[in-house]
Amino acid sequence: MKTFLSRFAQDESGATAIEYGLIAALIGVAIVGAAGEVGTQLKTLFGTIKSKLVTS
Repeated sequence: MKTFLSRFAQDESGATAIEYGLIAALIGVAIVGAAGEVGTQLKTLFGTIKSKLVTS
């Protein structure tokens, strides 16, 4: 039992998995933020194109 607890205390594989999970979550947040910003810019661009087509 003592060796099991010793090995468990020194095992870092779970910490590595958590770190990879946090990195993936941060990348996901960055992608969502960038997509939202691009969507806003596209909406503005198409609005400008629409207004120029209507007035000409």
